[in-house]
Amino acid sequence: MCPTGTSSSVFPTRNITDLRSAFDILDVDHDGKISHEDLKTSYSDADDDVILTMMTVADANKNGYVEYDEFEKVLKNNSSNNKGVMEDVFKAMDCDGDGKVGYGDLRNYLNEAGLEVNDDEIKAMIRLGGGDNNGVTFDGFLKILAV
Repeated sequence: MCPTGTSSSVFPTRNITDLRSAFDILDVDHDGKISHEDLKTSYSDADDDVILTMMTVADANKNGYVEYDEFEKVLKNNSSNNKGVMEDVFKAMDCDGDGKVGYGDLRNYLNEAGLEVNDDEIKAMIRLGGGDNNGVTFDGFLKILAV
């Protein structure tokens, strides 16, 4: 979720070239695939319909799990088919419901997800998404994920 090609002073030790770390966080039981139960644990505030939508869109082979290649395809593909799922993820992250994912929203989400990020990294994500001091819109959020 962090930008590639940023100065080494902002992201000194990270090489964010794929979505493996995000996948590993959502794979709560670490069995190599994301299940409905994994998503319920990760998105405890999301209702079952949101989780079912995520699973339906991402589970291309319809085996009841999202494997890494399916996960990567959904997040790297910004087609209109997948925007509904990404909007649900955005809404889950937008804790205060203001239509933007701000610094606090990102900090809370990343901490809950077990990602260790510092203030500069969060600010860089918001800048990457074209955001301001109030955060990023949904379109900005998609820009962050596209990196």
